[in-house]
Amino acid sequence: MRRHLPLSPWLFAAPGLIVVGAFSLFPFFSTLVNSFTDRRTLVPGSYVGLANFRELLHDEMFWTGLRNSVLYVLGVVPALVILPLLLAMLVQRHIPGITFFRSAFYTPVVASIVVVGLIWVWMLDDRGLINAVLEAVGIGKVGFLSDQWLLLGSAMTVTVWKGLGYYMIIYLAALANVPKELHEAASVDGAGAVRRFFTVTVPAIRSTMVLVAALSSVSAFKVFSEVYLMAGPSGGPAGEDTTLVMLVQRVGTGLSGRVGYASAISVVIFVVTVGLMLLVLRADRKEDA
Repeated sequence: MRRHLPLSPWLFAAPGLIVVGAFSLFPFFSTLVNSFTDRRTLVPGSYVGLANFRELLHDEMFWTGLRNSVLYVLGVVPALVILPLLLAMLVQRHIPGITFFRSAFYTPVVASIVVVGLIWVWMLDDRGLINAVLEAVGIGKVGFLSDQWLLLGSAMTVTVWKGLGYYMIIYLAALANVPKELHEAASVDGAGAVRRFFTVTVPAIRSTMVLVAALSSVSAFKVFSEVYLMAGPSGGPAGEDTTLVMLVQRVGTGLSGRVGYASAISVVIFVVTVGLMLLVLRADRKEDA
């Protein structure tokens, strides 16, 4: 028993480690190796060094995907940091019927992204509900799904709408840990609701806001489903709404898929997402200093 005791923790952890290794670590290292080859779907390929990465520099679709992914982060992250916080402050109040609204705000989180995307496509279509209302009030139809920038903005709206409830729950947990004595002391000093929000609430939950910013940044940069469902496999008009993950799917799938080139794009996505997280964490450390 004593001789085998040091191995016991590893035996208990073995099932989880096997799953992580098979579905996370192995695909990661496999992608990293493939990024230096010219492998295709049915062809093993050979080592080509940095040729795939050099090709990326001259690929217009890569720069289009990078631009859209960066714009997605800039458009989605501020909204997902601020709006769920305001929503959490609203629903944390103990008033009759608030439980219903908490459940209603969280419902989009548990709904399938495919279902959510299709609902929004039907609403934003030229013959959809929103355009019908706009025509009824005399504004006329708006090409939400045919204009390059409106389509990207519509996809951002879906992402924000679906993520509000998830980050609201995170903020609710953080707000519950803010000492009430701080608000009472600020009230005694004559601070109003707005001043208490900026001088008490925000400093107390700043670490949670950093966490939300990091999570939403990574999620927004790797967006796929929303844009794919609303723009289609082509990535919108002339492919101008293609994101990097959509480009990986387009280039690396099919019988003639360029697995090596798609892997190189995936490595770039990984590097950028890690950089985003480090950037957010470094900004938080500077504020602490």
